[in-house]
Amino acid sequence: MKKLLSGLLASLIFPCLNFGAENNAAFSAWLNAQTNIHCWSANFTQTRRFKTLTQPLTESGKVWFAEPNRFRWELGHPAKTIAVRATDEMLLLYPLLKRAERYPLNSSAPGPWRDALALLEAGFPRSQAEMESKFRITSQVVTNDVCDLVLQPKSAAARKMMPQIEIAFDLKNRSLRATELQFADGSSLRNDFTNGVLNPTLDAGMFTPPIPADFKIVEPMKQ
Repeated sequence: MKKLLSGLLASLIFPCLNFGAENNAAFSAWLNAQTNIHCWSANFTQTRRFKTLTQPLTESGKVWFAEPNRFRWELGHPAKTIAVRATDEMLLLYPLLKRAERYPLNSSAPGPWRDALALLEAGFPRSQAEMESKFRITSQVVTNDVCDLVLQPKSAAARKMMPQIEIAFDLKNRSLRATELQFADGSSLRNDFTNGVLNPTLDAGMFTPPIPADFKIVEPMKQ
């Protein structure tokens, strides 16, 4: 569960960090483009790697984002997992299991979760200072108009769950290409995005899905 939440987090972060003098123009254009993002949708392929498995696990899905911080992920066709970021909670739905899990996104979240969940507020940044307060850049590589960044969360609690984030985006059209999470146990989770749509018309109800009456509702953080 911690890997899923961290994966969702990183996939919605577009970090604003210093690219260096030679890339200032591209960086400024990309940062300015973020202010035009009110909502976004894309298809994705998710790849998970574990030390104990010789072959990675892959699954496809779709993601939707709406400012300032709402999103919905559907993994699988039909969806095996639906993750929705509501106003003050993360809701995970497992249709095949008829199970719903609620996770607080406020001060009631205990221990390391409070610091890790706070990163979700980053959403789509509107300033370089906003993201520099949460991440430090450890490396950057530009290849064929794609910029790959390796980031480290500044929060010690977040680093215990997610020591490193890799993010790739297109320098020409400012679109997100991929995110990859490295976890403390050596496993990783990568999302490759395709068919991104900027500012599509979204039904607000998709971020407040009803929980079917026959679902079991649990709150793991209170257990």
